[in-house]
Amino acid sequence: MVSVDNLASKLVSIISTENNVDSYNEWRLLGQERDESFLFSWVQTNPDENKSQTCIGEYNYEENTLTPLYSFEKKVDCVQASINAARTVLLFVLKEKCEETEELIYRSYLYKIDDLLENTFIIKKGSKNQTFVQFLNFNSPVETQSLKFLLLIHQEGIYQYQIRPSDDTIKKESLTSELLVKNFFWAQWDACEQTLYYIHNKHRNRGLVAGEEITVDDNTKVIPTLTGLQFHDDQPHESVLNIPLNLPHLSTFNLSATYEDDVVPLRIHDSSLDLIVLTNPTGCVCICHNYLYQPIQPTVSLEDDDDTTPINFAYSVTALHQSCVIHCIINDIPWNKAKTIRPLFKLRGDSLIVFIPEICTHVLDVGLLHEPVCHVTINPLISDKEPHLLYLAPLISADDYIINLSNLDIIDVSVLENLMIETFKSDTILENKLAILHYLLVHMEDVETASELICWHSATPFTIDYPELLKEFLLATSYASVQKNLPSNAAKLATLLPITTLRLGFDMELKNNDYLINLRQEVLWNASMMVISPQLRITPYKSDLWVKLWDHLAKLSKAGLRFRSSQVLDKLRISLDCYQPEALSRCSTPLSPSGGASSTFADFLSGTRNQTDFLPFYEMDSCTASRQEHIISVNLRELSMHLLKQTSDTTRKFQMTDQSAMHVHAVATRYVGAQLEQSRQLCQIVCKAATYDPAEDVDKGFILINNLEEDRRYIFFKLLEKYYMAVESLAFPLPQGFTSFFTYLGYRTMEFEMFEQYVVNHVCELQVDVMKIILAEEDESKENTAKKLKLLSLLPRQRAKRLLNQWNHPIGVVLRAREHAYNILSGVTGLPTRSRNQNLPSIKGLGSFSSSNNMSPLDTFLDLLTAKASLTDIDFGLLIEATETYIEDVL
Repeated sequence: MVSVDNLASKLVSIISTENNVDSYNEWRLLGQERDESFLFSWVQTNPDENKSQTCIGEYNYEENTLTPLYSFEKKVDCVQASINAARTVLLFVLKEKCEETEELIYRSYLYKIDDLLENTFIIKKGSKNQTFVQFLNFNSPVETQSLKFLLLIHQEGIYQYQIRPSDDTIKKESLTSELLVKNFFWAQWDACEQTLYYIHNKHRNRGLVAGEEITVDDNTKVIPTLTGLQFHDDQPHESVLNIPLNLPHLSTFNLSATYEDDVVPLRIHDSSLDLIVLTNPTGCVCICHNYLYQPIQPTVSLEDDDDTTPINFAYSVTALHQSCVIHCIINDIPWNKAKTIRPLFKLRGDSLIVFIPEICTHVLDVGLLHEPVCHVTINPLISDKEPHLLYLAPLISADDYIINLSNLDIIDVSVLENLMIETFKSDTILENKLAILHYLLVHMEDVETASELICWHSATPFTIDYPELLKEFLLATSYASVQKNLPSNAAKLATLLPITTLRLGFDMELKNNDYLINLRQEVLWNASMMVISPQLRITPYKSDLWVKLWDHLAKLSKAGLRFRSSQVLDKLRISLDCYQPEALSRCSTPLSPSGGASSTFADFLSGTRNQTDFLPFYEMDSCTASRQEHIISVNLRELSMHLLKQTSDTTRKFQMTDQSAMHVHAVATRYVGAQLEQSRQLCQIVCKAATYDPAEDVDKGFILINNLEEDRRYIFFKLLEKYYMAVESLAFPLPQGFTSFFTYLGYRTMEFEMFEQYVVNHVCELQVDVMKIILAEEDESKENTAKKLKLLSLLPRQRAKRLLNQWNHPIGVVLRAREHAYNILSGVTGLPTRSRNQNLPSIKGLGSFSSSNNMSPLDTFLDLLTAKASLTDIDFGLLIEATETYIEDVL
């Protein structure tokens, strides 16, 4: 836990500057207004007079000022307060003993600031049910705002009061009231949006679904329904939300309907229902409900504080903007611990933080950017305090901070990233690690931390997790790169790009702190039916939370399918089998050939390349048409077609007329460029993990491989092999020069038989530059020569012939002569291929092959050749050299 501030100590230091004689204790938060100001109560004690009194004041956190507003004559139990925008009227609620029944009741009071204290009056008769008051504060100028406030009484009603303007004191006769809601059992005030949420029982509607069976007791069935009332300054309030709720185990434990007086955010409820609604102005709405229940077994009485009967803790989050419900169940928590759990729900950026003391913290991926897929489970956010000492609540407009109401500590939740790193390095499941990588790369844009985690995991490359993590890195960084640089009018097309390897809607089960945690996700059907249409609003299409929510749900219902790597892989399975770089001329390649032009294209796609980041090989291919260009062209074509098809389908269903063909091309080009650049970046990370340092390792390419120690060479190969697998499985392009480097590294690392299998199965490619350095090896033993010939036999005919012509070895002469004779005997004529072996002994002439009849076998063979072709087509020198070499038993 990182406690950045303690409000109690700050408040004491402020008020002590005016009066350092009295003591100030029992600081209590009474509420927070829309402008982020706090209302506090405290007990001021004069040691000389031995007198204690409760005071109410307003605290401005930004300016660090405390303004006293009201002082009681004695110590009272003030539970909640509210102040209007003009700071002229104060509302507060006291919990007092009823004079008649001796029961604790809630009484609400109104006080005009700077008026006489005795003019404070009770708004409504006291009630034993929880009672809160709240001013309506709007964005309009303070001078023009009408004085309206809400009075909420649990299970009785919600009233709206208006104070008539008056120059002197405000009396009870100055108030007019209106009953808004009757018989509710939960309510919450959203200060930012000026929205009131409440839950009430609603009779079930009949005949909504065709073919639905109608039973006799349909009229008696009720459904808990969450309704949202939006308030306006100069117009009537309106209902903007109606959601039927499933509230399981609502009355599992009878705790005598105790009240906990939650004032931040302001909630009216008893202990039988713990629910909170979280929103932000971008259109996110999350309904969070948590509860305890016993597993299926004989019911056990749970009254003893030391009882360790296993209890299940569960929560559900209805992400209305994503049309889904996320369920979590944590099994077998002892009752004496479970009953002290007060979970925290807080929206932070694109995520919803769910903190469950002593068990775990969930970072749910419920933002508007993409589908809710990558949910993270990490260790508890706060681990140095007992659960009963934690009473956490979110603050208005404070993304990174929460408050502990038990001691008024302000806690920074940005330490989540550190907990994620700690969890990633633990034995957590693969899906959790993938979600952590996704969060760091897409939502935090922290490539440096993600790269360090990849390097750390490279110490165990043989696990099944490692290639999957590399794939997640490639997809996440490519998406983040495109998303960041796209023009605003083409941003919607980013929703069609791949973003993660995780599958939408999968169930996740893991262990954390010895507790089994189950996380699952369901689809919420027809979510748009629960939100009021913009056409039906009092002010149609006025941009606010509910219009944004409606627009997002409309787009979500008609969203296209994301592009899948399998679409490219299916094409490449065929085209790469037929792919022969020698058969393609420069004019037929999809992009410019390797070298300067190709590098220029890559630079155009991915932006200026960082010249300080070097790979251990030279980024160039020796073939005319590189494999990289071929994969890029297939990706570009397939992605463009996918975007065109999806946008054309969507345009007919929904207004997406701003996506033109030029936007499709821009998105596809940028994404393919990002693929190449992120592939290069990941290769650098993997090479760094293999202890390659450009500053220390001066050599590159094949020379570097020859100079590596055997152990280091093996690590290098295995890491690059996993990288190769990840890139190939996603149909991403490899950096130029990687294929040759990887093939020669495999040749020097593995046994020949294993390397041969890699070549046969197209894992290693015998490019011309690799074969040249293999053929040029000084070891000319029969065994090594046989291996070289085996590799030549695995090559396409034209490539093998071209390499054979350049092989400066006696066996090369023999093979070239055989090829020359084969061509003549089969009727293929052409210019003779002259011998290139200048180091062979000089030709001894035909006399070397004399026989009894003065006709050698060579003479006979040459006569046969001259009968099939003209003398100008026959290379006699090559044939004689080959014969002499063969007779001398070079093999």
